[in-house]
Parts: sequence; structure tokens; C-alpha cells
Amino acid sequence: MESAAQTEACLKKHKKVPLRWRTLLLPQPAITLAPMTPTRRDTLRHIGTGLATGIAAATGYAAEEPSERSSGPEICCFTKMFQELSYQELAELIAEIGFDGIEGTIRPGGHIEPGAVPDELPKMVEALRSCDRDLTIMASGINEVSNAQSTETVLRTAAELGVKRYRMAYYRYDLKKPLQPQLDDCRAKLKDLAALNRELGIQGLYQNHAGSNYVGAAIWDICELIEDLPREAIASAFDIRHATAEATSSWQINAARAMPLAASVYVKDFQLAEPKLANVPLGEGRVDPKFFKTHRISELAGPVSLHVEYLSRKEPDIVKKGKAAYRRDLSILRKYLGR
Repeated sequence: MESAAQTEACLKKHKKVPLRWRTLLLPQPAITLAPMTPTRRDTLRHIGTGLATGIAAATGYAAEEPSERSSGPEICCFTKMFQELSYQELAELIAEIGFDGIEGTIRPGGHIEPGAVPDELPKMVEALRSCDRDLTIMASGINEVSNAQSTETVLRTAAELGVKRYRMAYYRYDLKKPLQPQLDDCRAKLKDLAALNRELGIQGLYQNHAGSNYVGAAIWDICELIEDLPREAIASAFDIRHATAEATSSWQINAARAMPLAASVYVKDFQLAEPKLANVPLGEGRVDPKFFKTHRISELAGPVSLHVEYLSRKEPDIVKKGKAAYRRDLSILRKYLGR
């Protein structure tokens, strides 16, 4: 509090100022501001408490405080095992685990069938945004421009909703026929698709997948097919698990070939087993953590999609099990990214 002497001195100093304004020149007492109204982000930080009732029944867990988004690439969750949840339940679960968004299944047999996209996709996107989350990648059934795949309807709807990218359906070889004509056919389909993508402002991602007849399993074929296309229209979704499964120790060559064309990275793990490979939790298999440092995945401009393939969506209590598995693997992935 100012003394009477200080007040008198102030008034004398400003005696030429009209009396009615002099009080404004006096030393003012400190003002204590009321707390600001919580922002959407503040609300999300405490979403666990508010959502506990709605999500506990579906997951078996009480809702917890969701993680704030970190710097670096957006990390999304492949949601195939959570397709039985409502859009709102899915959004709340993803926010609770700490993902930035989802790779949602918008394809035949997926969370949304292609024919239902105009009606249902806006509902999914709205639910995700209510939890400050995104449909980061749309896992689609699209690999050509055709009425059979509802290509333009699905992609136009997604683009208008602000969805930036979609994963393409795979091309497959007929090993009883010459390969080059089949690759030429793929190239023509990709060219048409790239033109539509560019028109709509959406990016197609082609994921390499291990297997005897997948185009892209060998990496070199899909790279040659897409390298001359506009990157904003068609890009690689480099899957380190599938690249390692196909090439074992020479995965580094495949990564060096594909990563300059990549706009996304797919992450999961596997172990060698007979008679086939076994999917395992991240960090317990053959995927080399060196990949993330060598190719500076922490600085990737596009998203990282985390998959949990060692659980089946048909298992009992799959939501509860899937939540625990994704939370565990997400913590490992964050370590790989230096977070």
C-alpha cells in the first residue's frame, strides 16, 4: 500500500493535469486476475475423469489422464481390433492411450464400408475431433480409379473432411504369368490414381507387405512404380517389420531405397518361428531399433502408424487386451523416437 506522503508527492508532480484525471496517475494496487476459462486442451488434459463412466464398461479400465501431443511425427494407432466400438468410444480410448490419431479401417469388412462413407465418415471424424484426435490415415480398399471400389466417392468425402492420406489396397502378382505386363498394369492404375489424388488434395500410401505374391514385398518394384509420380499424390508407407521379414539382414538396403519415397512409416515386430513368422510385441523381435536413428524417424514429416498384430480382434476381451498392448508398444516406440 502506498503512503500518504507518496500520494501527495504524486499529485504535486502532476498538478497541471486536470483533477479528474490525476487519480489515474497514482500508483495502482496490484490486481489479482481470475483464472481463465479452461481451453479445449485444458479440458482434454483432464478428460480421464470425465470419460471414466463412458469408457470403463468397454475397456475394463478407468479412464486415465491422456498424454499431451509431443513434437515430432504424429503417431497413430491401427484400429482393426477396435472396430466393434462406437466412434465416440474409439476416440476416447485413443485419446486415453495417448495416440495423436488413428489409422481407421474404411474398407470392405472395416469399421466403415465404402458404400456408407458419405453418411458415416463425417460421424467418425467428428467423434475424433471432439477428443482432439485425427483420422490420420484411412486404411482403404482402393488401388485404382473404379466404380467397383467407389474410389471417387470415398476419396472426395475424405478429402472434404480434411483427411490427408489413405493407405492403398495391395496389388498382387499372378506368378503363373509374366511379371512385367502386370507391373505395367499397376503403373497405369497408379498414374490414374495419382491424378485423382492430386485433384482432390489427398495422398495415397502404398505399404510394402511381406509375402510370395505381394507387389512391393521386394521393395524395388513398388519404388520403381511410384518414384516418377508426384510425392504429394502417391508415396511409400515403409513398413520396417515387413521389410525385415523379407530381407533379414539386408533390410538396410531396402530402407535406403524406400525411405526417400516415404511419407509414412509403419511399425510392428516379429520373430522367426516355424512354420511361419510370429508377430511379437515391439522390441521383442527382429526389428532393429537402429532403423529409427539411421533414418531420423523422429524428424519424419509424415505419420508413424503403430500396429499390434500379435493379438487377434476375435480374442475375448480384445479391447482391454488391445489397450494394454498398444500402451506398452507405444512406450517402446517413443523410446525409439527419443521422446
